[in-house]
Amino acid sequence: MSAFSGKAVLVTGAGAGIGYALCQAFASAGATVALNDIDPALCHTSAQQINGTLGAERVRPYACDVADVEAVRSMCQRFVDSAGRLDIAVANAGITNYGEFLTTTPEAFDRLTSVNLRGSFSVTGIQAYLNLGSYGISKAGIRMMAKIIALEVAKYGITANAISPGATLTERTLQDDPEYERNWASVTPTGRVGYVEDIVAAALYLASPEARQVTGQTLVVDGGWTLQSPLPPGHPDLPGYSSQLR
Repeated sequence: MSAFSGKAVLVTGAGAGIGYALCQAFASAGATVALNDIDPALCHTSAQQINGTLGAERVRPYACDVADVEAVRSMCQRFVDSAGRLDIAVANAGITNYGEFLTTTPEAFDRLTSVNLRGSFSVTGIQAYLNLGSYGISKAGIRMMAKIIALEVAKYGITANAISPGATLTERTLQDDPEYERNWASVTPTGRVGYVEDIVAAALYLASPEARQVTGQTLVVDGGWTLQSPLPPGHPDLPGYSSQLR
């Protein structure tokens, strides 16, 4: 029997990409999953797609904005009332604001931190990155948040960790840069970009009984990129950049 059979899992920002893959993986392992996304239509469609693939109603849609604390509380309570429990929460939702830190408006910064810190999953929180200052600050905050939460909830038998993905191929990154896979593979020590399956594997480990003694940590899944942090072809700080990095 899977370690997640009978468990209740909530994943935010899961309408597509990494979050969607996480919902699919947990549901495939026997868990009841709450799939959250800010887009109600995408939220429901994604849940239906996974259920259709599995041939079982294991994924339930919960649309809300994770920056809205009361909406999140309501979502969690409704899921607990429905599933009878909540064992695992993956705060995957996040947004990116591309641009110089000194030109970032207070409104844009507040929105970024309200989603990424209130709501939270990147190596820009470890490695400083030009034009991603505000985003990097919000992600670095997640590393400390994981430590603080881990300290406070340990007495309840709960662990808290963060995952810091490197360049990961998703629908969004490929849309932003059609050459994303090749460009980032060329500057990653392992010779390839990350795939959603790499992040899913890390999350499944941290949520499993095997990681019961791991808490307050940030697991970097970047193929070694932060060891040297070279810029890929097409980066905005190199000549000829045309696509927006998000």
